[in-house]
Amino acid sequence: MKTNYILTIAGSDVLSGGGLQADLATFHHFHLFGFLALTSIATVSESGFEITAIDETVFQKQLDSLKDISFSAIKIGLLPNEAIAKKTLAFLKTKKDIPIILDPVLVFKENNDDEVSSMRERLLSFFPYTTIITPNLKEAELLSGIKIATLSDMKKAAKQLNEAGAKMVVIKGGSRFNQNEAIDLFYDGESYVDLTKPLLTMNNTGAGCTFASTLSSYLAKGETPLLATRFAKDFVYQAIANANEYGVLQQDEKN
Repeated sequence: MKTNYILTIAGSDVLSGGGLQADLATFHHFHLFGFLALTSIATVSESGFEITAIDETVFQKQLDSLKDISFSAIKIGLLPNEAIAKKTLAFLKTKKDIPIILDPVLVFKENNDDEVSSMRERLLSFFPYTTIITPNLKEAELLSGIKIATLSDMKKAAKQLNEAGAKMVVIKGGSRFNQNEAIDLFYDGESYVDLTKPLLTMNNTGAGCTFASTLSSYLAKGETPLLATRFAKDFVYQAIANANEYGVLQQDEKN
């Protein structure tokens, strides 16, 4: 049954630029009723962001509370450890025939090679149960094992992720290849589609979360994956254009 219910399984950003705050704001913008299973809390110290995982028993209770709700899409964000990831995957296996979007946040683990390797294997196990994965370049490199220095490399990484089980892939390329343009890549196992916008110099904190939650929202509304991706790209461009010092902002819907 189609509903306007959508779920994010994500962490909290204390500065509200990304994470669950960006997800729920985006869902609200698209007139969807957003639900949440909280995975972690991000705080700021002199050394930077610190991630505190939610107790795994409490996290499981959140999932149990949501098990009977008919969602039209589910978006997966920051999974801070193996236990949270494993419980999330088990939950996804109970949700059939709905779009599931995996935004594989790995950047917080990049200073610990063992944890990166462990989480990489765990996230790869999510691929058969997801509709689209939306890694940035660093995450795409970690998941595919391919160093991305060119657009051709990005296509190779997308193909590798598809062959690893991801049905569709959107790699958020940012400005690595062109300092004047932000280039993303959509791949559905058959065709590559480049998505390009002029590069903006405003604060883009939360752009990745907002992109994935916008994509999730359009899929929940019944759009095709490619159109949903194009619309998400356009939406995030406008959000960055209206960013403040803490992150991107959602615009009032015009239609």
